This record gives sequence, structure tokens and C-alpha cells, in this order.
Amino acid sequence: MPPREEALKLLNEYVASESLRKHCLSVEAAMRAYARKFGEDEELWGICGLLHDFDYEKYPKPDAVAKTGHPFEGEKILREKGYPEEVIKIILGHATYSGVSRDSNAAKCLFAVDELCGFVMAVAYLKPDRFASLTVQSVEKRLKEKKFAAKVSREDIEQGIVELGVERAAHIQTVITAMAGIADKLFS
Repeated sequence: MPPREEALKLLNEYVASESLRKHCLSVEAAMRAYARKFGEDEELWGICGLLHDFDYEKYPKPDAVAKTGHPFEGEKILREKGYPEEVIKIILGHATYSGVSRDSNAAKCLFAVDELCGFVMAVAYLKPDRFASLTVQSVEKRLKEKKFAAKVSREDIEQGIVELGVERAAHIQTVITAMAGIADKLFS
């Protein structure tokens, strides 16, 4: 598998949006945290998180029938660059419309942390100290507010928790802690 430095270069080549880059870094951090927790391959899980949306900006309109758009274009690029099929399958599985099943812990985890990372970031922006006072309760409170970060799918967050088989509060805390660990990259 190409090293993280190459994956980061690929991300930066395809993603101009600073917020999308930060989202990918957040998902990478959460994936690495879960890999450690589950005793899995932290590098593989981290690369999946880092690259899961790298094609989104250039190919935002998916067509599941034609297999075009995000993440299908990313699949082609990753295959050309020599990424393992396991990484490609995990990334494809995070898109519910891809038709690719999430049958590994890594695939379930990527789906479970993706939307939640975006949501936690939105809540952290409201805090003057970003992550220092961010709690599971503050995230839960905002999740109940339909208008707050309205584009974040609460249904996907819930489905991810169920599929991963983790306790809800512990899952939210894992994501908060992982993101707090890279706060300097997220709020620079």
C-alpha cells in the first residue's frame, strides 16, 4: 500500500476545499482511534479515512447505475495508483448507494464515523475553546436540533452506530477524542 505521505499528496491534489481536507483528516483520526481500539491495522484504516472523500469535490454527482461520480471515480484512481482492493472496497462501502456491502469492521467504522465527524466539527466551531469543553452531551443536544448542521444525516449516524455495534455515548466520545488530538490541524 502506498504510504500516508502519498495518500496525503493525492488528497491535496484532488481537494481544494480546506473544509473537505479537514473533514478527511478528522475521519482519518477517528479511523485510527478505532483501529487501535479494535487491535486492527491503523495505517490501513487511517488511509481509508483520509481518502474516503478525495474524489467528492471533482465528482460530486454520483450515478450508481453508470458507476460514475463519487466514490466510483475515486475507485478507478485508487486502483490505478496501486491501492489494495481492501481499501477500495472499504471506501466504496461508505456510500450507501454504491451497492458495496460493509462486511468488515473497517467498512462499518468508516460509515459510522463519516457523518459524525462532520457533525462534531460543526459543534466544535460553536465552542470558543473548540474541543476543551466539547462533551458527548453537547453533541447529543445538537443532534436533536434538526436545523443545526441540517445536511448531516442523523439516520446515517444512527445506522453507523448500530452496524458497528458500539454504545452511542462511547462512540461519540471516541470521535471527539480523536478529533481533539488533531485540533491544531483542524483549527489552524
